[in-house]
Amino acid sequence: MFLSRLVERYTSPYRLRHKGIMGMNQRNHSYIGRYNDRSKYPLVDDKLKTKIIAEEAGATVPKLIGVIRHQADVGKIHNMVKEWPGFVIKPAQGSGGKGILVVISHKDGVYTKPSGATINQEDVERHISNALAGLFSLGGKNDVAVVENLIKFDDCFDGFSYEGVPDVRIIVFKGYPVMAMMRCSTSASDGKANLHQGAVGVGLDIATGRAIRAVQFDRPIKLHPDTDKDLMTLQVPHWEKLLVLASSAWEMTGLGYMGTDMVLDKEEGPMVLELNARPGLAIQIANGAGLLPRLRHIEALGMPADYPKPEERVAYAVKHFATPL
Repeated sequence: MFLSRLVERYTSPYRLRHKGIMGMNQRNHSYIGRYNDRSKYPLVDDKLKTKIIAEEAGATVPKLIGVIRHQADVGKIHNMVKEWPGFVIKPAQGSGGKGILVVISHKDGVYTKPSGATINQEDVERHISNALAGLFSLGGKNDVAVVENLIKFDDCFDGFSYEGVPDVRIIVFKGYPVMAMMRCSTSASDGKANLHQGAVGVGLDIATGRAIRAVQFDRPIKLHPDTDKDLMTLQVPHWEKLLVLASSAWEMTGLGYMGTDMVLDKEEGPMVLELNARPGLAIQIANGAGLLPRLRHIEALGMPADYPKPEERVAYAVKHFATPL
């Protein structure tokens, strides 16, 4: 489906190759299969393990409120979040944004979602039970429910996202950040930053964090569909910190090819949200550019004995992968 959309847009396989567009098979075989040791997958496929290794590496992560592991403990959720105005429930092994329940406020057993819709205690418990049963998880395996503090996104993103927290996805190859986008939620995506559900993808210049292109459902747009905010005015602050944080995920996980998902919290600053061993390819559409030239550039560098530090890798990427003005 991904390649068929691109073929339609660029009209021929030749033009796809000329643009350096990477398809699913090539991603799986030449990059994920070659550079990602499968023994490392549990570190990123399980959000709880990701949180632990990120904290051990000195990265900031959303505050953990608690973990529900057993069906008998599902009813404890209400007391668990009693002192937390807002919270998020995630299946530890969920993928593609599935099974994430965001609550922005609650009172007297009524829980309010970002859209303003409300659910009751039984709804919350049912959601957790489904998560434990593996309804949202990779391979349908039994899972645990991770309960985290609600992120307060930076005021600089007002209007760029609707009913949800925008996040920054950076593709990291052999420790080098090679391509970036911001994913902004919409009413169509139900407040989730998932492009397949209708979130907006804003391609970002790897050197500056400024917007270079924006898409929704793979089609170019200029204004946010719900707020009419001019997406081309987006520039992500603390950009170098975010790049270094993304780059350091290579040391955290040992994965050669990955997606790093980060957020900017109003109080805590840059945070690691998730790491992904199988990042999608829509980032190419958001940027209007292919990944292959940048990946091959990094491959050509080899593996020197004195491997560059994260800050050095970021400086190299900024120099070589900046978007021309």
